Amino acid sequence: MPKISLENLPEVIVSSSSSTKIISRYLKEGKLRKLASRLYTRNLKDAPELIIKRNLWPIVGSYFPGALITDRTAIENKPASDGSVFLISSKKRDILLPGIVLRPRKGISPLPSDRPFIGGLFLPSQGRAFLENMKLSRAHKGSISRTLSRLEIEEQLEVLLRRGGPEALNKLRDEAFKIAPLLELEKEYKYLDKLIGSLLRTKNHPLQSPTGMARQFGFPYDPNRLALFLKLHETLMNSAPVSRLAPLLTSEALANLAFFEAYFSNFIEGTEFEINEAFDIIFKGKIPPQRPEDAHDILGTFKITSDTQEMGKTPTTFEEFLTLLKTRHAMIMEGRPDKGPGQFKTASNMAGSTVFVSPDLVVGTLKKGFEIYQSLEVPFHKAAFMMFLVAEIHPFTDGNGRISRVMMNAELVSSLEERIIIPTVYRNNYLSALRALSHRGIPEPFIRTLDFAQKYTLSLNFSDYQKTCLYLQKTNASLDPNEADSAGLRLILPPVDIE
Repeated sequence: MPKISLENLPEVIVSSSSSTKIISRYLKEGKLRKLASRLYTRNLKDAPELIIKRNLWPIVGSYFPGALITDRTAIENKPASDGSVFLISSKKRDILLPGIVLRPRKGISPLPSDRPFIGGLFLPSQGRAFLENMKLSRAHKGSISRTLSRLEIEEQLEVLLRRGGPEALNKLRDEAFKIAPLLELEKEYKYLDKLIGSLLRTKNHPLQSPTGMARQFGFPYDPNRLALFLKLHETLMNSAPVSRLAPLLTSEALANLAFFEAYFSNFIEGTEFEINEAFDIIFKGKIPPQRPEDAHDILGTFKITSDTQEMGKTPTTFEEFLTLLKTRHAMIMEGRPDKGPGQFKTASNMAGSTVFVSPDLVVGTLKKGFEIYQSLEVPFHKAAFMMFLVAEIHPFTDGNGRISRVMMNAELVSSLEERIIIPTVYRNNYLSALRALSHRGIPEPFIRTLDFAQKYTLSLNFSDYQKTCLYLQKTNASLDPNEADSAGLRLILPPVDIE
C-alpha cells in the first residue's frame, strides 16, 4: 500500500494493519485528517458529519464486515433520528462516529433469503426485517429504541399496502411464515399475522394508527394528500377573505358566460376547437362528424355551467358530495361511455410525473378532504379548496380537470360570487401553480392564480358574444400559452377599449 498515491485513496479510509504506515505518513503531512477511531479522510474542507453521511455504508462494512443490517434500520433504510445504525455482527462494541453510532448485537447470521449489500454487508429480507422489529425493545440513556414501536410497524405495513396492494402484504406474510422458525420468532409472527389480517380486513385485531384504523373501517386514505389538504387549508385560513359579487346577468349574458367557461375548461384539457366552431356546437347543434366525442365534452360541460339551479348546489354531507361529484361527471362525460361516466376509476392514473390517489383510497381521501372543506366559510376559500381536492385525487378515469372546475365554480355561484374562468393563455400559470402545491406543498401560487383569474372573469362583459370575443382577443386570453410566453405576452387584467 505505500506505493498508493493520495489521489487513488477513497474519500474515507478505515485503517487496517496494511494501511497504518501510509495513513500515518499522510496524516503527518497534513494530507489526511482523523474523523474517529481508525477513520480518516483526505477531504480537509467538508464537515465530518457530511463526509460520513455520504460514505456511510462502505464505512459500516469496513468496521463490521459481513454484518446484517437489522431492527429499525432495516425498515427505515437510514440511520435513526439519534444517528443509530443497528447491525447483527460477531463484534459487540459500539462505534461512535460524528453524527452516527454503529450499534451491533448478536443474532442469527444472514439467511439464504437475505441479500448482499454494499461493502460486504447484508440486507434482511422484508419478512425478516418485520419479524425482528416485532421484538419489543426500550430506549436506554436517551438513545432511540432498537426496534420500531407497534404503531410504527403498523404505519409501515399500511404504506406497503398502499403502494403494493394486498399482494404485497400477503407476500410479506408468506415469507415471514417460512423463516420465523429459523429465527425463533414464531410468537412475533403470530402478532404480525394479526396486524396484516386487520389491515386486509380479514381479522379484527385493534389497530392504532389513523391510516390503519381508517382502512379497517372501510375508508382508507392517502396521508400524503391529507397533508397537502391541511397545508392548503392553513394557508387559506390565514388569507384575507375575498368577496367578488357577480353582476346580475341577462339570460343571454348568462349563456355566454357558461359557454366561455365550458369552452376554456375543455381547451385546458386538450379539447381544442376554434371559438366560433365551439359556438356552433353549443348554440346551433352543429356536431363535427370527425370529432363527435370532443363536441359532446363541451356540450356536457355547458349543460352544467348554464344550469343555474345545478350550479347553485353545494354539498352539506359527504353523501351529497359524492352524489354531486358523480352526477356532474356523468353529465360532462356523457359522450364517452368508455370512460365510465359517473363511476370512480378502477385503475391508477397519472399526468406527467404526478401519480394520483390509487383507486382503493379515493373514497377515503375524498372523505378526509371533505371534513376539512366543511370548516371553511369564505366562498373563494371553499372554491379553491374544492377544486384542488378533486383535481389532486383525480377520482375518475377522465374528465377530472373539468369536474374539479365545475365543483369550484358551484361554490361561487351558490354564494352569488363571480366564477373563475381559466383562459387558454393562462393555462401554464394555472398548471404550474397546481404542481407547486401538489409536488412541493406550496399553496400561495395556487391561491394567487385563482384570485387573478376571478378578477379577470369579473372584468369581462358577457352581454354581447362578439364584444366578449373581441375583449378576449385584446387581453390575449386565447393565445397559445407557450407562444405567448415566447413573445412576452400575458393575460391583461385592466379594462381595455373594445370598440
